[in-house]
Amino acid sequence: MQIKILKKVLAANDRVADDSRKHYSDNGVLAINLMSSPGSGKTTLIEKTIQALKGKKRIGVVEGDIETSLDADKIAKHGVPIVSINTGPFGGACHLEAAWIRQAADQMDLKEIDLLFVENIGNMVCPAEFDTGSHFNVAVLSTPEGEDKPLKYPLLFNTSQVVVINKCDLLGVLDLDLDLMKENIKKVNPKAVIIELSTKTGEGLDKWTDWLLKELG
Repeated sequence: MQIKILKKVLAANDRVADDSRKHYSDNGVLAINLMSSPGSGKTTLIEKTIQALKGKKRIGVVEGDIETSLDADKIAKHGVPIVSINTGPFGGACHLEAAWIRQAADQMDLKEIDLLFVENIGNMVCPAEFDTGSHFNVAVLSTPEGEDKPLKYPLLFNTSQVVVINKCDLLGVLDLDLDLMKENIKKVNPKAVIIELSTKTGEGLDKWTDWLLKELG
């Protein structure tokens, strides 16, 4: 019975996700779902992207957190449309579902947005199980997390078309094998696009924005 219920929940979510994806496309919006563990740098990546694409592309953000508006407040300072979703009031869900994101996106004027970022809740498991209706999933993996994370949390990396390796400015300090980290990503998802960058120094950020601009067409 529990399996049947879960299938119903996922099926309902997928229907909303498919409809939302078409809705975003019809409005000329590219939707990007960012997933990662807490502290990997999703919020900072969005901030740096807003700064880098200022005057070139119009950006909106759906910000997911269990509690607080701390991350949403940071992004709001950049003057972009943003809607915050706190899951705490309805059970503290560790992921965002397509219907919630659609409701948030519908509070914006999508005709005035080119790129919609969905910052999913910091968690390497649950967010990967739910289709958000975005066009692309992007996993953000920071170097301090170690080489083994793609193997320990394969669904996150398997469902992501792009993997951003963040905090590469720490490579000279950490005992990390970057080649092994990339090898493990490819073991799980051979087709994944891997982008190495540092949101602190800005190194490699152009590779990320170039990818976004290419997909925006």
